[in-house]
Amino acid sequence: MEVGMEVENKQVIFKGYIERAPLETDMEVKAGNKITQLKVPKGSGAVLLKNLYLSCDPYMRARMREFYGSYLPPFVPGSPIEGLGISKVVDSDDPNFKPGDVVSGFVGWEEYSLLQKANQLRKFQQDDIPLSYHLGLLGMPGFTAYVGFYEVCSPKKGEFVFVSAAAGAVGQIVGQLAKLHGCYVVGSAGTNQKVDLLKNKLGFDEAFNYKEESDLDATLKRYFPEGIDIYFENVGGAMLDAVLLNMRVHGRVAVCGMVTLHSYYDPEGIHNLFALITKRIRMEGFLQSDYLHLFPQFVEQVSSYYKQGKIVYIEDMNEGLESSPAALAGLFTGKNIGKQVVRVARE
Repeated sequence: MEVGMEVENKQVIFKGYIERAPLETDMEVKAGNKITQLKVPKGSGAVLLKNLYLSCDPYMRARMREFYGSYLPPFVPGSPIEGLGISKVVDSDDPNFKPGDVVSGFVGWEEYSLLQKANQLRKFQQDDIPLSYHLGLLGMPGFTAYVGFYEVCSPKKGEFVFVSAAAGAVGQIVGQLAKLHGCYVVGSAGTNQKVDLLKNKLGFDEAFNYKEESDLDATLKRYFPEGIDIYFENVGGAMLDAVLLNMRVHGRVAVCGMVTLHSYYDPEGIHNLFALITKRIRMEGFLQSDYLHLFPQFVEQVSSYYKQGKIVYIEDMNEGLESSPAALAGLFTGKNIGKQVVRVARE
């Protein structure tokens, strides 16, 4: 479409705060409620984007609560959901961006986004790596895996590594980085299909379906008879309880997420924390945004791994903005296989 044309801007509206995992019905796709003129006012410094891909990420659930003490503000009921996206610049009054530029950053879940300030957008050049991979492999999930494993876990060759939610956007990359580092790696997932992918496509040494295990402590002892050096934590709950019993002395736990918690506070709490003392375990939560100085290094290294065939990447693509509420809700039932992305428009 040409600059200056008027179009209907379809949007995904957040309906109201929740204290559970999100459902498709917590969001509503609306068309025709807003007309956007595809032109930026002079002197505004704004940038108008056509959104191509949207990222579905577990942290977005926390933004559906009014008060939750996290690092991003809650969504506003009645307004579009916001998340990471890949977009193309349609019009710009910012000298750093021009029409046709491809960028990544936080955008509304809508066909077009008008950003009054573009200071958080990242411009990049397209190459032979698929554009949507900049939301996963070369985006926030990949970078989370990279800094969580290398910076928080401080791995050593030959160590025993366990990754929960291992077939997800972050877990699949953590496991492969650990294998490249010379570690023994086991992953857990929620379906036999995902277990098969972990072992036969992603190169994990072993994997298991946690839903088929009645005693997680016994399961971990079966896969780690000598104990666990590194646990990359993505789920919390009973899995974390069992892991703490099976950590080795001076083990490290990188707390990336706890997707089992449907509310911010776990009413049951975590058990077996005394193991932190007796085994001198270091358990650390982290955000990838604390390590942004390493982002160029990460992109260069992981791009190289991918181009050399040393890393495989699995993406779960939904088509059309209308599919995004179901795609986001599906994260919390394990419906996705790999990184969940929604394609809004063709490149």
